[in-house]
Amino acid sequence: MTEARQSRALTAATDIEAARRVLRTEIDGLKTLIDELDESFSAAIRLLADVEDRVIVSGMGKSGHIARKIAATLASTGTAALFVHPAEASHGDLGMIGSRDVVLALSNSGDTEELTDILAHTRRFRIPLIAMTSGTTSTLATAADVTLLLPAVPEACPMGLSPTSSTTMMLALGDALAVALLERKGFSHRDYHALHPGGKLGRKLLEVTDLMRCGDAVPLVPAGTRMAEAILVMTQKSVGCVGVVDGRRRLIGIITDGDLRRHMSDDLLRSPVEAVMSGHPRTIRPHALAFEALGLMNALTITSLFAVDDERQPLGILHIHDCLRTGIA
Repeated sequence: MTEARQSRALTAATDIEAARRVLRTEIDGLKTLIDELDESFSAAIRLLADVEDRVIVSGMGKSGHIARKIAATLASTGTAALFVHPAEASHGDLGMIGSRDVVLALSNSGDTEELTDILAHTRRFRIPLIAMTSGTTSTLATAADVTLLLPAVPEACPMGLSPTSSTTMMLALGDALAVALLERKGFSHRDYHALHPGGKLGRKLLEVTDLMRCGDAVPLVPAGTRMAEAILVMTQKSVGCVGVVDGRRRLIGIITDGDLRRHMSDDLLRSPVEAVMSGHPRTIRPHALAFEALGLMNALTITSLFAVDDERQPLGILHIHDCLRTGIA
């Protein structure tokens, strides 16, 4: 190995070891945070769950960046939230914080000077205040209604100065608040999709009921119908199949283009649908994810699925083209 290559190898090994040291330090911090969680976390969740208006999240510097992310996560999981910069709050943005809000303030030391006016505002107007800090006797911890204490663990920075372990714990604790809160509220896939309608994530959360064809667009004929009429319905509805229902409107069979080819004869048009249909067709729940329906169609090599209720009564039909047009593939 040449001297240059040996030097690069040593440098790479040093870099990787530094990365592992940082990750181990931050993981240890998170483990300590897990062990030290107490009733204050549940108390914070109660305040957040009972908020009448919004959760105001604030922090300065690196804590401020984490606060922005926590506010965004809360908002995307069904809790109205807003980041307010503490310095801007002192110059008019205190007006964004109302009496029906809850404030979540982040500061590792708990004595961040820029937060002073927000703390005073919450105390003056009796606005609930949740602190996230490692400063057990700090101004922030003392003023707060609920204090989420971060354990005193070393920063991953070798100088012990740059916020690393502390901000990782803040970020993880913010995620824990958001997830515990959405679980308490019973936040569903449908609720999540309502807040994420765009892009790939929005498409992944679409349900069958969002895409299926309903009403007159559903190809159905009653049992006993002659094939001549059934084929006419297939042609009109343009999904390549027709469902057969009994007297209680329960789906008992399906006729596809393939069934027509297999039963081609001079008597086909006069035959009853029961002579041609495939019984016990595969169906799907209307509130199943559209991705699940597409996966089922691909696995069974079919192009349509009837969406039925608990009584197997058809509520709609989903064609594979409906998925593709929406970008689900």
